[in-house]
Amino acid sequence: MSLFGAINTAISGLSAQSAAFGNISDDVANSQSTGYKRVDTTFADYLTQSSATRNDSGAVVARPDYINSIQGSVSQTDNTLALAIAGQGFFAVSQATGQTTSTASTPTFDPQQYYTRDGNFSLNKQGYLVNDVGQYLNGWTVNGTTGVVDQNQLSPIQVTQLSYNPVATTSVTLSANLPATPASGTATATSPLSSQITVYDALGTAHMVTLNWTQTATNDWSVQLSYADPSSGSTVDAGTADVSFGSASGNSVSEGTIGNIAASTTDPGTVTTTGYAAGQPATLNFSANFGSGAQTIALNLGTYGSSQGVTQYAGTTYKLEGLTQDGVPPGSFSSVTMQDNGNVIVNYDNGQTRTIAQIPIVTFNAPDQLQRQNGQAFTATLASGTPLANAAGENGAGTLVTSSVEGSNVDIATEFSDLIVAQQAYSANAKVVTTGNQMMQTTINMLG
Repeated sequence: MSLFGAINTAISGLSAQSAAFGNISDDVANSQSTGYKRVDTTFADYLTQSSATRNDSGAVVARPDYINSIQGSVSQTDNTLALAIAGQGFFAVSQATGQTTSTASTPTFDPQQYYTRDGNFSLNKQGYLVNDVGQYLNGWTVNGTTGVVDQNQLSPIQVTQLSYNPVATTSVTLSANLPATPASGTATATSPLSSQITVYDALGTAHMVTLNWTQTATNDWSVQLSYADPSSGSTVDAGTADVSFGSASGNSVSEGTIGNIAASTTDPGTVTTTGYAAGQPATLNFSANFGSGAQTIALNLGTYGSSQGVTQYAGTTYKLEGLTQDGVPPGSFSSVTMQDNGNVIVNYDNGQTRTIAQIPIVTFNAPDQLQRQNGQAFTATLASGTPLANAAGENGAGTLVTSSVEGSNVDIATEFSDLIVAQQAYSANAKVVTTGNQMMQTTINMLG
């Protein structure tokens, strides 16, 4: 019985070393695969019977030892959509199972959730973010209006290359300095000091609104607003407002700062104001019709009593210091940008951007216990623990490195050392089988 047991044990050793050889082969072959996690081999002894007077031959089995928690090297790449995780965690990805028969031909997905460290993403022909083995990156959707991230559900991220709709201008913020009245105390700026602001109508067409500043008295100015009628080209008077600075306003404000704004009594036009309120915005509203109906625009001249916005300090000319407005012309899709907080940003050629999704990082209590689907994708098990999706860098999750990929965590030198050991162990077990066979033949010959 011991002879047969020895042969069986040696055969189990051959099988175990074959399994180890297979793991080594897989590791070496994937040493350059993005995000690949190596598989080591552990051996376990199965005893049949062992006591103080007897020890029967047992068997050995090889078990895979998954090394999922050891990070590979992170390297920069020319792919601006590539992401690497520095630290713990995985990307959540989906596997496509086919295409719908609808005209849109959208993919259908396996309900099984997969996890990977392969972050070499790119856009496929349908605008989905997929890695180099075709797995679809999952993320949280972001409300395009409010910017709120929906962390309740993960879904494949699709970048729709639609145009950015135009936005009509509703607010303009102006920062400038008007020349102060000289020491003589007489108003010298008899000719209007003109400046222009660009605004957009509901169709995204740009229009010029002219501001004509005229000094009417010491520390008092009037600003008349006009624009060109889009159909006739004639100048349309939108109204005039009186702007008072410092003590001339009758309000307690610093010299050179706006103390009051009021619609002109002689040319109010469409201008309306709310009047002075300490520390509040110094704003006038006017209305313009660029062909799509009345469009109300708020012209923010700063804050009452503040040196920010429009001021009247020493100088000889009108000095523009800043001008912004919230209107947007139409824009076409330009590119996609990944940010290190996980935001997926769509860029448009009108200079606008839109956040469409946020990429979370999924962590596990025991990542080495994940079920290996291939060297680059895994599924959760009871032993791995519940997957927890967190924003990058939060609650133990790793951080994201943009334009980078994580390499395999295989060490070639170690694998070659293991290969030599496996080869020697295999040869030794083969020698045992050969010797056992010779001993058995000797026994048979004795019976003959």
